Amino acid sequence: MSETHSETVAYVRETMLPPEPPPLAESGAIKWLRENLFSGPLNIALTFVGLGIVWLILSTVGPWLSHSVWNAGSMAECRQIIAETWGQGASGACFALIKHRWNQFMFGFYPQVLYWRPVLAFGLLFLALAPVLFSESAKARRIVLGLSMVLTFVIAALLGAPVAALLGMAVLMLAWAALIETRPQWSLLASLVYPFIAVWLLWGGSLWSEAMVLAGFGLGFAVWRVLAARFGLLAFALAVVVAAAWWLLLSGPLASALAGVLPLRLRPVSSDQFGGFVLSITIGVAGIALSLPLGVILALARRSDLPVIKLLAVMFIEFIRGVPLITLLFVASLLLNYFLPPGTNFDIILRVIIMVTLFAAAYMAEVIRGGLAALPKGQYEAADALGLDYWKAQRLIILPQALKISIPGIVSTFIGMFKDTTLVVFVGLFDPLKAMADTIRASFEWKGAYWEPYIFVGAIFFILCFGMSRYSMYLERRLKRDHR
Repeated sequence: MSETHSETVAYVRETMLPPEPPPLAESGAIKWLRENLFSGPLNIALTFVGLGIVWLILSTVGPWLSHSVWNAGSMAECRQIIAETWGQGASGACFALIKHRWNQFMFGFYPQVLYWRPVLAFGLLFLALAPVLFSESAKARRIVLGLSMVLTFVIAALLGAPVAALLGMAVLMLAWAALIETRPQWSLLASLVYPFIAVWLLWGGSLWSEAMVLAGFGLGFAVWRVLAARFGLLAFALAVVVAAAWWLLLSGPLASALAGVLPLRLRPVSSDQFGGFVLSITIGVAGIALSLPLGVILALARRSDLPVIKLLAVMFIEFIRGVPLITLLFVASLLLNYFLPPGTNFDIILRVIIMVTLFAAAYMAEVIRGGLAALPKGQYEAADALGLDYWKAQRLIILPQALKISIPGIVSTFIGMFKDTTLVVFVGLFDPLKAMADTIRASFEWKGAYWEPYIFVGAIFFILCFGMSRYSMYLERRLKRDHR
């Protein structure tokens, strides 16, 4: 553009404007408040409505919490202390109930001298999960290992664990942590053995019984590895037959013989002594560990090209999803015994775990099926182009991507299932939310306590579920490699 033309054009500025001062209040807290809470008439109205609701809650609950009593021997003493301190007619929480009866909320009727056994079982759970959940982050893994070992040892010592038990606990945890750091592949085998150790610690009895069950799995796996190349799926059926024959015919007599030679035995604890969070965590962890692989199998079966397999999977999933969990629990508690041989002792907690697992697996299958459906068709075609068979394609290409997509739904199912463990109260088990709270309130000293047990139990449930949610977010961030 020529100089003459630029001088005759009206919108060409001939002089520079002086600099203006920066806008006021465009940084810090005021900017955040303006952008998020007072950006428009609707947001301003919603902000004031929200503040009003918060004020109503705090004005109602605040005095009750601020007048709380932690040192008292009964509800009557709590009320007396509140009246003397805050005047007649004042109300307040009596958290002295939690101080006196926390052990029943946590352990139910588990023998007090054996509290160290559930503590050790749940402490070892973190050691078993560390090489699986934190395999790529050495820092996070070591933090989890250190905290779990220290807290397990300290809590067991505070709960009165014998010196011999503390020494054995320290040696076992240090050896396991060293195995995780030096031999990661071997530590995965230790993680597979953990469920049998946990069952022995929680229920007691002879260690050889759990060892024979583990030997049956090992024998079946060996048969499958030897025959898989030649017989395919028939090798899996033979492995199941061999393992079942071992458990039914040989494991019992062999366990008794070994127990007579080397009695590795803990004091037995019956299932009716379980309660509180020991019961909920036991059912929840078992259900989570079993429902995920079963859900994967059901999801693959529902997408199968074999009509019979697909029909069976659809019938199972739709039946389980169409029936309330409490109905399945009643079946486990009452009706299942009618289909068993007379005199069969089928543990009630085991029955509940089976039904909870089946219930969660049906929902898990639909979550994973959604992840499988979200994958583009090119992934399946790429697996075929590489010459992979069905199972290798699923293991190496399809399932890793589908499970990554399904992480939010999987964790949501886990959290819902863990909270549903409180429904076991309807089959006579002592869950922490209803049965244990009612049992404590039935005593003369704490008759009249209502909200305090629910607040305590709800806070612990929130901490556990929030921890699972945060880990799922960490896992999603770690696996977003295509968005880095």
